[in-house]
Amino acid sequence: MKNYADTIAFLGEWGRYQQMMFFLLCATIFPNGFGAFTLVFLADVPNHHCLVSDEVNLTEDWRKSIIPIKVVNEKQVGSRCSRYRLDVVQNLSVQGYIPGRDINLTDLEEEACMEGWRYSKDIYQSTIISEFDLVCSDQWKQPFTQTVFFVGALFGSFFSGQLSDRYGRKPVLFATLIVQTVFTFAQVFSVSWTMFIIILLINGLGQMSNYVAALVLGSEILTGDVRILYSSLGTCFGFAAGYMMLPLIAYFLRDWKSLLLALSVPCLAYLPFWWVLPESPRWLLSQGRVEEAEAIIRKAAKWNKVQAPDDIFKDYYSLQISNTKTDPKVKHNVFDLLRHSSLRSTTLIVCLVLFTVTMAYYSLSFNTAQLHADPYISCFISAVIEIPAYITSWLALKYFPRRVSVITSLILGGLPLFFIQLVPSDLSNLSLALEMFGKFAITTGFSLMFAYISEIYPTGLRNTATGTCNTASRIGSCVAPSLLNLSIYSKYLPYVTLGTLSLLSALTALFLPETFKHPLPETIQQMQTRESL
Repeated sequence: MKNYADTIAFLGEWGRYQQMMFFLLCATIFPNGFGAFTLVFLADVPNHHCLVSDEVNLTEDWRKSIIPIKVVNEKQVGSRCSRYRLDVVQNLSVQGYIPGRDINLTDLEEEACMEGWRYSKDIYQSTIISEFDLVCSDQWKQPFTQTVFFVGALFGSFFSGQLSDRYGRKPVLFATLIVQTVFTFAQVFSVSWTMFIIILLINGLGQMSNYVAALVLGSEILTGDVRILYSSLGTCFGFAAGYMMLPLIAYFLRDWKSLLLALSVPCLAYLPFWWVLPESPRWLLSQGRVEEAEAIIRKAAKWNKVQAPDDIFKDYYSLQISNTKTDPKVKHNVFDLLRHSSLRSTTLIVCLVLFTVTMAYYSLSFNTAQLHADPYISCFISAVIEIPAYITSWLALKYFPRRVSVITSLILGGLPLFFIQLVPSDLSNLSLALEMFGKFAITTGFSLMFAYISEIYPTGLRNTATGTCNTASRIGSCVAPSLLNLSIYSKYLPYVTLGTLSLLSALTALFLPETFKHPLPETIQQMQTRESL
Protein backbone atom coordinates (compact mmCIF):
# COMPACT_ATOMS: atom_id res chain seq x y z
CA MET A 1 0.00 0.00 0.00
CA LYS A 2 1.34 3.46 -0.93
CA ASN A 3 1.93 5.86 1.95
CA TYR A 4 -0.28 8.91 2.37
CA ALA A 5 2.17 11.41 0.86
CA ASP A 6 2.56 9.34 -2.31
CA THR A 7 -1.21 8.81 -2.56
CA ILE A 8 -1.96 12.54 -2.68
CA ALA A 9 1.17 13.51 -4.64
CA PHE A 10 -1.07 14.49 -7.59
CA LEU A 11 -2.11 17.60 -5.58
CA GLY A 12 1.42 19.00 -5.63
CA GLU A 13 3.05 20.54 -2.56
CA TRP A 14 2.30 24.28 -2.93
CA GLY A 15 -0.98 24.81 -4.71
CA ARG A 16 -3.74 27.21 -3.75
CA TYR A 17 -5.12 24.71 -1.24
CA GLN A 18 -1.81 24.25 0.59
CA GLN A 19 -1.13 28.00 0.58
CA MET A 20 -4.52 28.69 2.17
CA MET A 21 -4.03 25.99 4.83
CA PHE A 22 -0.48 27.20 5.56
CA PHE A 23 -1.32 30.85 6.19
CA LEU A 24 -4.63 30.30 7.98
CA LEU A 25 -3.09 27.83 10.42
CA CYS A 26 -0.12 30.15 11.03
CA ALA A 27 -2.61 32.94 11.77
CA THR A 28 -4.33 30.80 14.44
CA ILE A 29 -1.03 30.70 16.32
CA PHE A 30 -0.72 34.50 16.70
CA PRO A 31 -2.56 34.54 20.08
CA ASN A 32 -0.07 32.06 21.52
CA GLY A 33 2.63 34.69 21.08
CA PHE A 34 0.84 36.69 23.76
CA GLY A 35 0.52 33.73 26.15
CA ALA A 36 2.54 33.97 29.29
CA PHE A 37 4.38 37.02 27.95
CA THR A 38 1.24 39.10 28.45
CA LEU A 39 2.03 38.75 32.15
CA VAL A 40 5.25 40.71 31.56
CA PHE A 41 2.98 43.77 31.44
CA LEU A 42 -0.11 42.61 33.33
CA ALA A 43 1.91 41.53 36.37
CA ASP A 44 4.78 44.00 36.28
CA VAL A 45 5.44 45.75 39.59
CA PRO A 46 5.32 49.56 39.31
CA ASN A 47 7.34 51.68 41.69
CA HIS A 48 5.32 52.21 44.84
CA HIS A 49 5.47 53.43 48.41
CA CYS A 50 3.15 53.74 51.38
CA LEU A 51 0.13 55.91 50.80
CA VAL A 52 -0.11 58.98 53.03
CA SER A 53 -3.47 60.68 52.64
CA ASP A 54 -3.46 64.30 51.52
CA GLU A 55 -5.82 64.98 54.42
CA VAL A 56 -3.10 64.14 56.96
CA ASN A 57 -1.72 67.36 58.46
CA LEU A 58 2.00 67.25 57.66
CA THR A 59 4.51 69.87 56.59
CA GLU A 60 6.03 69.48 53.14
CA ASP A 61 9.38 68.42 54.64
CA TRP A 62 7.81 65.64 56.71
CA ARG A 63 5.64 64.48 53.81
CA LYS A 64 8.80 64.02 51.73
CA SER A 65 10.68 62.30 54.57
CA ILE A 66 8.03 59.92 55.92
CA ILE A 67 9.23 57.12 53.61
CA PRO A 68 12.46 55.51 54.97
CA ILE A 69 15.49 55.26 52.69
CA LYS A 70 16.83 51.73 52.09
CA VAL A 71 19.93 50.45 50.31
CA VAL A 72 18.99 48.00 47.54
CA ASN A 73 21.68 46.65 45.18
CA GLU A 74 24.05 49.31 46.48
CA LYS A 75 21.56 52.10 45.64
CA GLN A 76 19.53 54.25 47.98
CA VAL A 77 15.81 53.98 47.29
CA GLY A 78 12.64 54.75 49.16
CA SER A 79 11.11 51.86 51.10
CA ARG A 80 8.25 50.16 49.30
CA CYS A 81 6.70 48.45 52.30
CA SER A 82 7.11 50.70 55.32
CA ARG A 83 6.89 54.28 56.55
CA TYR A 84 7.74 56.06 59.76
CA ARG A 85 4.95 55.83 62.33
CA LEU A 86 2.34 58.31 61.20
CA ASP A 87 1.22 59.40 64.68
CA VAL A 88 4.83 60.14 65.71
CA VAL A 89 5.56 62.03 62.50
CA GLN A 90 2.34 64.06 62.88
CA ASN A 91 3.31 65.03 66.42
CA LEU A 92 6.81 66.09 65.36
CA SER A 93 5.39 68.05 62.45
CA VAL A 94 2.95 69.91 64.69
CA GLN A 95 5.79 70.81 67.07
CA GLY A 96 7.76 72.33 64.21
CA TYR A 97 10.72 69.93 64.15
CA ILE A 98 12.65 69.68 60.86
CA PRO A 99 13.48 66.14 59.67
CA GLY A 100 17.19 65.46 59.28
CA ARG A 101 18.16 68.58 61.23
CA ASP A 102 16.25 68.42 64.51
CA ILE A 103 15.35 64.73 64.28
CA ASN A 104 17.55 61.78 63.31
CA LEU A 105 15.18 59.81 61.03
CA THR A 106 16.92 56.47 61.64
CA ASP A 107 15.83 56.68 65.29
CA LEU A 108 12.14 56.73 64.36
CA GLU A 109 10.01 53.60 64.54
CA GLU A 110 8.65 52.22 61.27
CA GLU A 111 5.25 50.70 60.50
CA ALA A 112 3.63 48.84 57.60
CA CYS A 113 1.62 50.61 54.93
CA MET A 114 -1.62 50.90 56.89
CA GLU A 115 -3.65 52.80 54.27
CA GLY A 116 -2.32 51.05 51.19
CA TRP A 117 0.15 52.15 48.54
CA ARG A 118 0.65 54.88 45.99
CA TYR A 119 1.77 53.48 42.62
CA SER A 120 3.85 55.27 40.03
CA LYS A 121 2.15 55.86 36.67
CA ASP A 122 5.34 56.69 34.79
CA ILE A 123 5.11 53.41 32.80
CA TYR A 124 1.69 51.89 33.47
CA GLN A 125 -1.70 53.37 34.20
CA SER A 126 -2.50 50.17 36.08
CA THR A 127 -1.47 46.51 36.37
CA ILE A 128 -2.97 43.64 38.35
CA ILE A 129 -0.29 44.44 40.96
CA SER A 130 -1.66 47.93 41.55
CA GLU A 131 -5.26 46.76 41.09
CA PHE A 132 -5.12 44.06 43.77
CA ASP A 133 -2.18 45.37 45.87
CA LEU A 134 0.06 42.34 45.25
CA VAL A 135 3.05 43.85 47.02
CA CYS A 136 4.97 43.52 50.26
CA SER A 137 3.40 40.69 52.30
CA ASP A 138 1.47 39.61 49.18
CA GLN A 139 4.36 39.90 46.74
CA TRP A 140 4.55 36.07 46.45
CA LYS A 141 1.32 36.25 44.47
CA GLN A 142 3.09 37.91 41.54
CA PRO A 143 5.33 34.93 40.52
CA PHE A 144 2.59 32.52 41.60
CA THR A 145 0.27 34.12 39.04
CA GLN A 146 2.70 33.16 36.30
CA THR A 147 2.98 29.63 37.64
CA VAL A 148 -0.82 29.29 37.63
CA PHE A 149 -0.88 30.10 33.91
CA PHE A 150 1.73 27.44 33.17
CA VAL A 151 -0.10 24.87 35.28
CA GLY A 152 -3.15 25.51 33.12
CA ALA A 153 -1.02 25.13 29.99
CA LEU A 154 0.37 21.88 31.41
CA PHE A 155 -3.03 20.26 31.88
CA GLY A 156 -4.31 21.68 28.62
CA SER A 157 -1.40 20.17 26.70
CA PHE A 158 -1.97 16.78 28.27
CA PHE A 159 -5.72 16.46 27.78
CA SER A 160 -6.02 18.28 24.45
CA GLY A 161 -3.69 15.78 22.81
CA GLN A 162 -5.87 12.85 23.80
CA LEU A 163 -9.07 14.68 22.89
CA SER A 164 -7.62 15.56 19.50
CA ASP A 165 -6.70 11.94 18.76
CA ARG A 166 -10.17 10.81 19.80
CA TYR A 167 -12.42 13.53 18.38
CA GLY A 168 -10.29 15.12 15.68
CA ARG A 169 -7.77 17.92 15.22
CA LYS A 170 -10.22 20.55 13.99
CA PRO A 171 -12.73 20.50 16.91
CA VAL A 172 -9.93 20.77 19.47
CA LEU A 173 -8.22 23.59 17.54
CA PHE A 174 -11.37 25.71 17.54
CA ALA A 175 -12.40 24.74 21.07
CA THR A 176 -9.05 25.96 22.42
CA LEU A 177 -9.29 29.16 20.35
CA ILE A 178 -12.68 29.83 21.92
CA VAL A 179 -11.31 29.13 25.41
CA GLN A 180 -8.48 31.63 24.82
CA THR A 181 -10.80 34.33 23.53
CA VAL A 182 -13.60 33.97 26.07
CA PHE A 183 -11.43 33.69 29.17
CA THR A 184 -8.95 36.39 28.15
CA PHE A 185 -12.00 38.66 27.81
CA ALA A 186 -13.45 37.40 31.12
CA GLN A 187 -10.28 38.37 33.01
CA VAL A 188 -11.19 42.00 32.46
CA PHE A 189 -14.11 41.59 34.88
CA SER A 190 -12.04 40.13 37.73
CA VAL A 191 -12.88 41.80 41.02
CA SER A 192 -10.19 40.01 43.05
CA TRP A 193 -6.85 38.32 42.55
CA THR A 194 -8.41 34.93 43.34
CA MET A 195 -10.99 35.40 40.61
CA PHE A 196 -8.27 36.54 38.21
CA ILE A 197 -6.05 33.48 38.66
CA ILE A 198 -8.98 31.05 38.40
CA ILE A 199 -9.89 32.55 35.03
CA LEU A 200 -6.18 32.66 34.10
CA LEU A 201 -5.88 28.94 34.88
CA ILE A 202 -8.73 28.14 32.49
CA ASN A 203 -7.22 30.49 29.92
CA GLY A 204 -3.95 28.57 30.20
CA LEU A 205 -5.78 25.35 29.32
CA GLY A 206 -6.39 26.71 25.84
CA GLN A 207 -3.27 28.72 25.10
CA MET A 208 -0.60 26.15 24.17
CA SER A 209 -3.18 23.47 23.39
CA ASN A 210 -4.16 25.59 20.40
CA TYR A 211 -0.52 25.68 19.29
CA VAL A 212 -0.19 21.90 19.47
CA ALA A 213 -3.48 21.30 17.62
CA ALA A 214 -2.53 23.74 14.84
CA LEU A 215 0.97 22.22 14.57
CA VAL A 216 -0.33 18.67 14.21
CA LEU A 217 -3.16 19.61 11.83
CA GLY A 218 -0.77 21.44 9.52
CA SER A 219 1.81 18.65 9.70
CA GLU A 220 -0.83 16.15 8.57
CA ILE A 221 -2.42 18.28 5.84
CA LEU A 222 0.84 19.46 4.23
CA THR A 223 3.51 17.22 2.72
CA GLY A 224 7.16 17.28 1.69
CA ASP A 225 9.24 20.44 2.08
CA VAL A 226 6.13 22.52 2.75
CA ARG A 227 5.37 20.42 5.83
CA ILE A 228 8.91 21.04 7.08
CA LEU A 229 8.55 24.76 6.35
CA TYR A 230 5.27 24.89 8.27
CA SER A 231 6.41 22.78 11.25
CA SER A 232 9.54 24.84 11.76
CA LEU A 233 9.35 28.31 10.24
CA GLY A 234 5.60 28.79 9.77
CA THR A 235 4.36 27.97 13.27
CA CYS A 236 7.31 29.67 14.94
CA PHE A 237 6.96 32.84 12.88
CA GLY A 238 3.26 32.85 13.76
CA PHE A 239 4.24 32.67 17.43
CA ALA A 240 6.96 35.31 17.04
CA ALA A 241 4.58 37.65 15.19
CA GLY A 242 2.17 37.55 18.13
CA TYR A 243 5.07 37.95 20.55
CA MET A 244 6.39 41.04 18.72
CA MET A 245 2.90 42.55 18.46
CA LEU A 246 2.45 42.33 22.23
CA PRO A 247 4.84 45.15 23.30
CA LEU A 248 3.51 47.32 20.47
CA ILE A 249 -0.08 46.98 21.65
CA ALA A 250 0.92 47.26 25.31
CA TYR A 251 2.86 50.47 24.61
CA PHE A 252 -0.33 52.23 23.51
CA LEU A 253 -2.64 50.53 26.02
CA ARG A 254 -1.05 50.90 29.45
CA ASP A 255 -4.09 49.90 31.45
CA TRP A 256 -4.24 46.13 32.07
CA LYS A 257 -7.97 45.85 31.28
CA SER A 258 -7.65 47.73 27.99
CA LEU A 259 -4.72 45.50 27.03
CA LEU A 260 -6.71 42.31 27.68
CA LEU A 261 -9.64 43.63 25.65
CA ALA A 262 -7.35 44.44 22.75
CA LEU A 263 -5.86 40.93 22.85
CA SER A 264 -9.17 39.07 23.10
CA VAL A 265 -11.81 40.76 20.95
CA PRO A 266 -9.90 40.50 17.61
CA CYS A 267 -9.71 36.73 18.08
CA LEU A 268 -13.37 36.54 17.11
CA ALA A 269 -12.10 36.93 13.53
CA TYR A 270 -10.95 33.28 13.71
CA LEU A 271 -14.49 31.89 13.89
CA PRO A 272 -15.08 31.97 10.08
CA PHE A 273 -12.00 29.77 9.71
CA TRP A 274 -14.21 26.84 10.77
CA TRP A 275 -15.78 26.77 7.33
CA VAL A 276 -12.41 26.88 5.53
CA LEU A 277 -10.03 24.66 7.51
CA PRO A 278 -10.70 20.93 7.04
CA GLU A 279 -10.25 17.99 9.37
CA SER A 280 -6.96 16.13 8.97
CA PRO A 281 -7.36 13.53 6.17
CA ARG A 282 -4.66 11.43 7.85
CA TRP A 283 -6.65 11.35 11.07
CA LEU A 284 -9.87 10.49 9.22
CA LEU A 285 -8.11 7.59 7.50
CA SER A 286 -6.74 6.36 10.83
CA GLN A 287 -10.35 6.30 12.09
CA GLY A 288 -11.58 4.40 9.04
CA ARG A 289 -13.51 7.42 7.72
CA VAL A 290 -12.18 7.03 4.20
CA GLU A 291 -15.08 8.71 2.38
CA GLU A 292 -14.67 11.94 4.40
CA ALA A 293 -10.92 11.99 3.79
CA GLU A 294 -11.47 11.47 0.06
CA ALA A 295 -14.02 14.31 -0.07
CA ILE A 296 -11.46 16.70 1.44
CA ILE A 297 -8.78 15.68 -1.06
CA ARG A 298 -11.19 16.06 -3.98
CA LYS A 299 -12.03 19.57 -2.79
CA ALA A 300 -8.30 20.30 -2.55
CA ALA A 301 -7.86 19.04 -6.11
CA LYS A 302 -10.49 21.53 -7.32
CA TRP A 303 -8.73 24.36 -5.50
CA ASN A 304 -5.43 23.36 -7.08
CA LYS A 305 -7.09 22.80 -10.48
CA VAL A 306 -5.77 19.25 -10.86
CA GLN A 307 -7.56 16.03 -11.78
CA ALA A 308 -8.05 13.58 -8.91
CA PRO A 309 -7.94 9.81 -9.56
CA ASP A 310 -11.23 7.93 -9.51
CA ASP A 311 -10.19 5.95 -6.42
CA ILE A 312 -7.83 8.09 -4.34
CA PHE A 313 -7.69 5.83 -1.30
CA LYS A 314 -8.55 2.46 -2.86
CA ASP A 315 -5.82 0.77 -0.78
CA TYR A 316 -7.35 2.27 2.36
CA TYR A 317 -10.79 1.00 1.34
CA SER A 318 -9.39 -2.51 1.07
CA LEU A 319 -7.63 -2.17 4.38
CA GLN A 320 -10.78 -0.79 6.01
CA ILE A 321 -12.86 -3.75 4.78
CA SER A 322 -10.17 -6.18 5.95
CA ASN A 323 -9.98 -4.58 9.38
CA THR A 324 -13.75 -4.53 9.72
CA LYS A 325 -13.91 -8.27 9.08
CA THR A 326 -11.05 -9.19 11.38
CA ASP A 327 -10.39 -6.70 14.14
CA PRO A 328 -12.34 -3.88 15.70
CA LYS A 329 -10.91 -0.41 15.19
CA VAL A 330 -8.03 0.22 17.59
CA LYS A 331 -8.40 3.21 19.91
CA HIS A 332 -5.08 4.54 21.13
CA ASN A 333 -4.52 6.42 24.36
CA VAL A 334 -1.67 7.80 26.44
CA PHE A 335 -0.89 4.38 27.94
CA ASP A 336 0.19 3.14 24.50
CA LEU A 337 3.20 5.44 24.87
CA LEU A 338 4.35 3.32 27.82
CA ARG A 339 3.03 -0.10 26.75
CA HIS A 340 5.68 -0.73 24.06
CA SER A 341 9.35 -0.66 25.09
CA SER A 342 10.52 1.31 22.04
CA LEU A 343 7.71 3.85 22.46
CA ARG A 344 8.40 4.09 26.17
CA SER A 345 12.13 4.86 25.85
CA THR A 346 11.58 7.30 22.99
CA THR A 347 8.84 9.14 24.90
CA LEU A 348 10.92 9.44 28.07
CA ILE A 349 13.89 10.86 26.15
CA VAL A 350 11.69 13.30 24.21
CA CYS A 351 10.08 14.44 27.48
CA LEU A 352 13.50 15.07 29.06
CA VAL A 353 14.75 17.05 26.06
CA LEU A 354 11.55 19.11 25.88
CA PHE A 355 11.62 19.75 29.63
CA THR A 356 15.17 21.05 29.32
CA VAL A 357 14.74 23.28 26.26
CA THR A 358 11.46 24.73 27.56
CA MET A 359 12.85 25.52 31.00
CA ALA A 360 15.96 27.06 29.41
CA TYR A 361 13.87 29.00 26.87
CA TYR A 362 11.59 30.63 29.45
CA SER A 363 14.39 31.17 31.98
CA LEU A 364 16.58 32.96 29.43
CA SER A 365 13.58 34.84 27.97
CA PHE A 366 12.51 36.21 31.35
CA ASN A 367 16.11 36.99 32.25
CA THR A 368 16.84 38.85 29.01
CA ALA A 369 13.63 40.83 29.52
CA GLN A 370 15.75 42.90 31.92
CA LEU A 371 18.15 43.97 29.14
CA HIS A 372 16.65 47.43 28.93
CA ALA A 373 15.09 49.76 31.48
CA ASP A 374 12.04 50.11 29.22
CA PRO A 375 9.95 46.89 29.49
CA TYR A 376 8.46 47.47 26.03
CA ILE A 377 11.87 47.58 24.36
CA SER A 378 13.21 44.63 26.36
CA CYS A 379 10.18 42.52 25.45
CA PHE A 380 10.55 43.41 21.77
CA ILE A 381 14.26 42.53 21.80
CA SER A 382 13.48 39.19 23.43
CA ALA A 383 10.99 38.47 20.63
CA VAL A 384 13.11 39.65 17.69
CA ILE A 385 16.13 37.58 18.69
CA GLU A 386 14.10 34.43 18.05
CA ILE A 387 13.72 35.12 14.31
CA PRO A 388 17.26 34.01 13.34
CA ALA A 389 16.84 30.97 15.60
CA TYR A 390 13.69 29.92 13.76
CA ILE A 391 15.38 30.38 10.38
CA THR A 392 18.27 28.23 11.56
CA SER A 393 15.78 25.61 12.73
CA TRP A 394 14.12 25.57 9.32
CA LEU A 395 17.45 25.17 7.51
CA ALA A 396 18.42 22.36 9.88
CA LEU A 397 15.13 20.55 9.28
CA LYS A 398 15.53 20.93 5.53
CA TYR A 399 19.14 19.83 5.15
CA PHE A 400 20.36 17.97 8.24
CA PRO A 401 19.34 14.84 10.19
CA ARG A 402 16.96 15.56 13.05
CA ARG A 403 18.95 13.83 15.76
CA VAL A 404 22.20 15.63 14.88
CA SER A 405 20.38 19.00 14.77
CA VAL A 406 18.79 18.56 18.20
CA ILE A 407 22.02 17.36 19.82
CA THR A 408 24.00 20.24 18.31
CA SER A 409 21.51 22.86 19.49
CA LEU A 410 21.58 21.44 23.04
CA ILE A 411 25.39 21.46 23.16
CA LEU A 412 25.68 24.96 21.69
CA GLY A 413 22.99 26.16 24.09
CA GLY A 414 24.56 24.60 27.18
CA LEU A 415 28.27 25.34 26.79
CA PRO A 416 28.02 29.17 26.67
CA LEU A 417 26.04 29.11 29.91
CA PHE A 418 28.96 27.35 31.62
CA PHE A 419 31.42 29.92 30.29
CA ILE A 420 29.50 32.90 31.69
CA GLN A 421 30.89 32.29 35.17
CA LEU A 422 34.44 32.56 33.79
CA VAL A 423 33.93 36.03 32.31
CA PRO A 424 35.49 38.91 34.34
CA SER A 425 32.96 41.28 35.85
CA ASP A 426 34.26 44.20 33.75
CA LEU A 427 33.34 42.36 30.53
CA SER A 428 29.59 42.42 30.98
CA ASN A 429 29.00 42.68 27.23
CA LEU A 430 30.76 39.33 26.72
CA SER A 431 28.50 37.72 29.35
CA LEU A 432 25.52 39.18 27.55
CA ALA A 433 26.75 37.86 24.19
CA LEU A 434 27.20 34.36 25.63
CA GLU A 435 23.72 34.42 27.15
CA MET A 436 22.21 35.63 23.86
CA PHE A 437 24.01 32.91 21.91
CA GLY A 438 22.76 30.35 24.44
CA LYS A 439 19.20 31.58 23.98
CA PHE A 440 19.61 31.50 20.20
CA ALA A 441 20.70 27.84 20.29
CA ILE A 442 18.06 26.83 22.84
CA THR A 443 15.31 28.54 20.82
CA THR A 444 16.54 26.67 17.74
CA GLY A 445 16.27 23.38 19.63
CA PHE A 446 12.87 24.41 21.04
CA SER A 447 11.57 24.91 17.49
CA LEU A 448 13.20 21.73 16.20
CA MET A 449 11.61 19.53 18.83
CA PHE A 450 8.00 20.30 17.97
CA ALA A 451 8.59 19.44 14.31
CA TYR A 452 10.61 16.36 15.32
CA ILE A 453 7.83 15.00 17.56
CA SER A 454 5.26 15.24 14.77
CA GLU A 455 7.53 13.00 12.65
CA ILE A 456 8.38 10.41 15.31
CA TYR A 457 4.92 9.15 16.25
CA PRO A 458 2.26 7.38 14.13
CA THR A 459 -0.97 9.10 13.10
CA GLY A 460 -3.19 7.40 15.70
CA LEU A 461 -0.90 8.52 18.53
CA ARG A 462 0.61 11.70 17.10
CA ASN A 463 -1.47 14.28 18.91
CA THR A 464 -1.58 12.27 22.15
CA ALA A 465 2.22 11.98 22.05
CA THR A 466 2.65 15.64 21.16
CA GLY A 467 0.32 16.68 23.99
CA THR A 468 2.02 14.36 26.49
CA CYS A 469 5.51 15.52 25.58
CA ASN A 470 4.32 19.12 25.58
CA THR A 471 3.08 18.48 29.13
CA ALA A 472 6.66 17.67 30.11
CA SER A 473 7.75 20.92 28.50
CA ARG A 474 5.09 22.82 30.47
CA ILE A 475 6.56 21.41 33.70
CA GLY A 476 9.81 23.01 32.57
CA SER A 477 8.08 26.37 32.14
CA CYS A 478 6.53 26.05 35.62
CA VAL A 479 9.99 25.47 37.10
CA ALA A 480 11.62 28.38 35.23
CA PRO A 481 10.60 31.19 37.65
CA SER A 482 11.89 29.19 40.62
CA LEU A 483 15.12 28.39 38.80
CA LEU A 484 15.85 32.08 38.30
CA ASN A 485 15.43 32.61 42.05
CA LEU A 486 18.44 30.34 42.63
CA SER A 487 20.58 33.39 41.82
CA ILE A 488 20.02 34.65 45.39
CA TYR A 489 22.26 31.78 46.55
CA SER A 490 24.76 31.99 43.71
CA LYS A 491 24.68 34.37 40.75
CA TYR A 492 25.71 31.63 38.32
CA LEU A 493 23.72 28.70 39.73
CA PRO A 494 20.84 29.05 37.21
CA TYR A 495 23.33 29.04 34.31
CA VAL A 496 25.20 26.01 35.62
CA THR A 497 21.92 24.13 36.16
CA LEU A 498 20.68 24.90 32.64
CA GLY A 499 24.05 24.05 31.09
CA THR A 500 24.23 20.71 32.91
CA LEU A 501 20.70 19.71 31.90
CA SER A 502 21.37 20.73 28.28
CA LEU A 503 24.44 18.51 27.99
CA LEU A 504 22.69 15.61 29.74
CA SER A 505 19.75 15.91 27.35
CA ALA A 506 22.14 16.00 24.37
CA LEU A 507 23.61 12.69 25.53
CA THR A 508 20.21 10.99 25.85
CA ALA A 509 19.10 12.38 22.45
CA LEU A 510 21.65 10.03 20.83
CA PHE A 511 19.09 7.26 21.33
CA LEU A 512 16.22 8.96 19.51
CA PRO A 513 15.08 7.51 16.15
CA GLU A 514 16.08 9.35 12.97
CA THR A 515 13.17 10.66 10.88
CA PHE A 516 15.01 12.71 8.23
CA LYS A 517 13.63 11.96 4.74
CA HIS A 518 11.31 9.26 6.12
CA PRO A 519 7.52 9.36 5.52
CA LEU A 520 5.32 9.98 8.54
CA PRO A 521 4.50 6.62 10.18
CA GLU A 522 0.85 5.61 10.03
CA THR A 523 1.07 2.75 12.57
CA ILE A 524 3.06 1.82 15.66
CA GLN A 525 4.61 -1.04 13.68
CA GLN A 526 5.98 1.39 11.08
CA MET A 527 7.47 3.52 13.84
CA GLN A 528 9.14 0.52 15.48
CA THR A 529 10.86 -0.48 12.24
CA ARG A 530 12.88 2.73 12.23
CA GLU A 531 16.49 2.24 13.09
CA SER A 532 17.80 4.06 16.14
CA LEU A 533 21.34 4.40 17.39
